[in-house]
Amino acid sequence: MSTISTALRNFKEPTKEQLTEIFFSLPPTPTPAPSSNGKDSPTEDVERMDINAVLSLGIQGEEDSYAGKLYLLAPYLAFASLDRKSVRFTLPLSTVRRVERLNARAGIYALSLALWDGGKIIVQLTSLRPTADLFCSLLRDALKIELQRGQMKAVKGFVKTCYSETLISAASSVADGEREDGSLISEEKENPEPRESTYHGGLGLRFKFPGDPKKLREASKIKLWTTYLRTHGRNLTLLRYPQCTRLVQVGLPNRLRGEMWETLSGSIFMRYANPGYYEQLLKDNEGRTSTSTEDIEKDLHRSLPEYAGYQSEEGIGALRRVLQAYSFKNPELGYCQAMNILAAAILIYMSEEQAFWLLEVLPSMHGTLLDQRVFESLVQRCLPMIHDHFQDVDVQLSVASLPWFLSLFINSMPMIFAFRIVDCFFCMGPKVLFQVGLVINGEKLLTVQDDGHFLNMMRDYFTSLGNSAHPDSPDPRARAITRFQELLLVSFREFSVITDDMILSERRRFRGEIIHSIESFSKRSAVRNLRTLGRFNKEQAGYIYDSLYRAMCIHPPPPVALPPPSLLTPADGTEEKPETRIGLKTFQYFLSEIASWARDERIVSNGFQQRIDREVAEHEFIDRLFYFWDTSCRGALSFQNLVSGLDGVMFNDLMENIEWFFNLHDKNKDGFLTKDEVLTLSESFLFIFRFEIGDAYLGAVSRFMTNAFEYGDALLPEAEEDGGPTSFPSNQNLATDESYNFVNTFPFSLQFVSDSCAVCALFVRLELPLSFVLLSSLSFLEKTREVQLRFL
Repeated sequence: MSTISTALRNFKEPTKEQLTEIFFSLPPTPTPAPSSNGKDSPTEDVERMDINAVLSLGIQGEEDSYAGKLYLLAPYLAFASLDRKSVRFTLPLSTVRRVERLNARAGIYALSLALWDGGKIIVQLTSLRPTADLFCSLLRDALKIELQRGQMKAVKGFVKTCYSETLISAASSVADGEREDGSLISEEKENPEPRESTYHGGLGLRFKFPGDPKKLREASKIKLWTTYLRTHGRNLTLLRYPQCTRLVQVGLPNRLRGEMWETLSGSIFMRYANPGYYEQLLKDNEGRTSTSTEDIEKDLHRSLPEYAGYQSEEGIGALRRVLQAYSFKNPELGYCQAMNILAAAILIYMSEEQAFWLLEVLPSMHGTLLDQRVFESLVQRCLPMIHDHFQDVDVQLSVASLPWFLSLFINSMPMIFAFRIVDCFFCMGPKVLFQVGLVINGEKLLTVQDDGHFLNMMRDYFTSLGNSAHPDSPDPRARAITRFQELLLVSFREFSVITDDMILSERRRFRGEIIHSIESFSKRSAVRNLRTLGRFNKEQAGYIYDSLYRAMCIHPPPPVALPPPSLLTPADGTEEKPETRIGLKTFQYFLSEIASWARDERIVSNGFQQRIDREVAEHEFIDRLFYFWDTSCRGALSFQNLVSGLDGVMFNDLMENIEWFFNLHDKNKDGFLTKDEVLTLSESFLFIFRFEIGDAYLGAVSRFMTNAFEYGDALLPEAEEDGGPTSFPSNQNLATDESYNFVNTFPFSLQFVSDSCAVCALFVRLELPLSFVLLSSLSFLEKTREVQLRFL
């Protein structure tokens, strides 16, 4: 069964606490590494708390002070200004080296935080004294825990992987160690001195970065960022002041781009919290193949083939490893459209490990579809003339705009411009994609007549982004403005009304619609991909899917986990694609939805009205049915298992259903029932008949047991009278041995066709199939009633 992901199926609107984590780009929960070093970390939980505060840098005359809120979200400390956009930071507590209270005038409660890199932050707590004391106490406890975990020792080793450390060090400069395009000057020296380089970088370090470094003004950008990082922290301790956003809008330097992407997105914290996870994940899954890995292999050479790095095995190998690692970590999603484009673009500026964690924070496929629907809504609201025109000529906006959200414009416009948008996306949030999308081509879209014309117009526009926006202007400065620069300027000015809150509101509005459309598609795919429908038609299989989906919403199945590489691998070496399978708890609820005997009902009355309460019944018969349908012995049922199982009981004639009941209770599948198994079968009948009125069913079961034992005893081998050696146990032993096989299929079937068990036969032939309420077709029910009347 291929359904929507567990995360989407069980989606709930984020709580206030979760929204705070998203705002500060905090990792949801620490991901346990595949292998443990045997050390147990402290498990104490520190209470979360926020407090009013005023932030200032510990540098005289540097920046203004900003009022806002300071958050203790152990193991992180975060701050946001009152407008939630001017200033903010997220600091791992392990980067804090000393906290001291400053001697200030009466009534002022100020703390000085010294960071590992020598930076200092002054925080003035403006709440009441008891509140400030409580916050300081919690902060002290959280710092102690970080010290016990040994995270403070890990900071220095981690930051060596960040280029910003090399950038601001006195021994490193652009002129000394590298060209503007990022290539190493030492490669051309006759006797280059070996220089240790431990920072992470992408393929651009070897194959050069896209674009002309002089036109991109790389040297100027490096100088500006060096100045900013020296005073406002870097990597783990970056403070995001207004100047940071302005510098990002101008464009990030090539060598710094990868680090800034992971810092602004928060993926750096995931990499910091999980050292060695990526390498261990690849090692544990070495040699594994699956449908996802096959799809990845098909797309490897279609991923930015124009870039030199992906014309070599080095680039292809890096891309393969990142995509495979992502599919191993997220088996439900695996690999989806445009992921190869994103990963290929990211790897130009980031190492494999950095790219792996960055993919973890990017929107998923269903998030992209949701954003596409939000974009259509914004076009209708902000550009009603274009929306109405597209409706009149029957042009789908998603034909051109969906790839923008899938690949963050990387696959739509030249890379040097797409990466500028990606810079702003990680810094300013997803609203950037909507703001840019609303500006593209403007009034020219009113001339579109069909989808082909629309696509050609978009293609021409993107290829002309480097041209002058005002080629006929007498002012040379106006002529120097490119169409891309004008695109960003208009986007951020004219559509500044598009805010993060508006995007969240629109997502909430359309989420149900998108989930429904995805699930409808998933349902059609699941039915279409069934190996066999049996005697069901597609509509009836859809009813089974609906009941199964309801059960999974009430009792969600466990997340899909990949088995070890050596298990469940076919002869061709290719694993099955992971599919959603349900456990016993979900199966019990599923069966209670479709079978009347699988649930307990009781009438509850409060004096004014009555209602029927349903409870899932628990009995060995249901458990036995679960494992009987689990033909692959995985301890879980797939959609195919349920369809095949129901087909085996709902469309059979009398003798086939009798054989089905026999096989269901034949534990070792040897064609015989022991006394114990006959008793178990009788208990199953009593469970199914428990709601029937009168003694007819109870008497029929009793007569069935009597007849079964009589037939069994008659078939027992006789002991030899001469006292010689016997090859069988004595009759007395056989009669008392509950494990002896004494009833096979033939005498078992005779019990049902006998006059004394006609009630059981009627149940097995007609009432058992009818007890499964799946088919709503009137003709099917009428046909069933006709058969029942003929039988009676």
